[in-house]
Amino acid sequence: MPLRTFRSLFCLALLGSAGLQPASAAPDLASLFAQAWQRQPEAQAAALRQQAALAERASADSWSPEPAALSLESKTDRWQRNAGSRELSLGVNLPLWLPGERSRKAALGDAEVDAAHQRLRAAQWRLAASVRQAWWDGQRARSALVLAQDNLASARQLAADVQRRFDAGDMARSELLQAQAALAQAEAVEAQAQGGCRAGAATLAQWDGAALLPCAGDAIADEALGAEPALASDGALPLADDHPLLADAQAQASVAQRSAALLAVQRRANPTLNLATTRDRGAADERYQRTVILGITVPLGAGVRAQARESAALAQALEAQTRSTQERAGLQAQLQAAQARAAATAAQRDALARSAALAQQSRTFVARAFALGEADWPTRLRVEQEAQQARRQAALARIDAAAAQSELRQALGLLPE
Repeated sequence: MPLRTFRSLFCLALLGSAGLQPASAAPDLASLFAQAWQRQPEAQAAALRQQAALAERASADSWSPEPAALSLESKTDRWQRNAGSRELSLGVNLPLWLPGERSRKAALGDAEVDAAHQRLRAAQWRLAASVRQAWWDGQRARSALVLAQDNLASARQLAADVQRRFDAGDMARSELLQAQAALAQAEAVEAQAQGGCRAGAATLAQWDGAALLPCAGDAIADEALGAEPALASDGALPLADDHPLLADAQAQASVAQRSAALLAVQRRANPTLNLATTRDRGAADERYQRTVILGITVPLGAGVRAQARESAALAQALEAQTRSTQERAGLQAQLQAAQARAAATAAQRDALARSAALAQQSRTFVARAFALGEADWPTRLRVEQEAQQARRQAALARIDAAAAQSELRQALGLLPE
């Protein structure tokens, strides 16, 4: 691939990786990832690595594999017989490319530019896995807090109703104690959920610098979850060749292979073209003479040392190619598992949502009956607890389904969006 194409791809990757979000944008998974990436060492050093890779590639377009050397020599007999002998020599030594070395050097440079780009994408993909995990753990903690606060409010209301009926002589003290115990338990659950939510907010704040997880008792709407676009969970999804981890492994294998190909022609040091001019005289009464020297220096082969370097490069290329094959098999297995989890959690979400709706209807019916004296206290308390349990399960299933879709996108090599 031409150097300009690689440069364009690399620059686009850097621009895409910046992912700057407007200050007024609502916090979501995509903006959290963009801000987290800006704080990564790989992102900070990306521009310098780009410059290094492009400079190494540009070295293959130069006239010489190494910089030219300038030599200056002076010879005199002033410290011996002092007969006036003088000689001044000025020369240039220019290294020459070995046959086939320049083209293989260019191919290696192209591979290294691509490898730098793929390494950056792989680093983004690995970070995305950590950000996604922290995000959904935080959403679970926030959902648990919302439900705990709602249940606490219901327990307080229920305890107040029982207290009034106890004061009126309509309920026994044992029933009042049960209501107060339920209230104390709801308070303990709410305190635990508050701590979990704050811990999740602190984890997210390490990337954003501000709390992206409001630990408040507002209901969590679907759009507030920051869920990513859903993918089809039926049918096998193909593993793309440009998956960041797979592309990185393939790029590393390509670098190793082209490095071995370059070492195959670098079995000896580069020959050197020598061009010099001299100005000399044999004695003080002679005139200065000028001469021009043109020569070439051809080093002998490096022997076993060159063979050792080439064998090491070939071994590295074989390891990289084998690793690429293993990465593909592992990623394919992860993709199949993620797709199965996405389908299962989606079905579970729908079923538990229906269960929660039915439990809420039963709760409303029993609450009215209890207020009219048509339902006893044990039934009222049992139905209340069942409704709360159904709501917790439905809320967790909703988040698990969204997290499974996020995991599926991660397995496909897609970044948060």
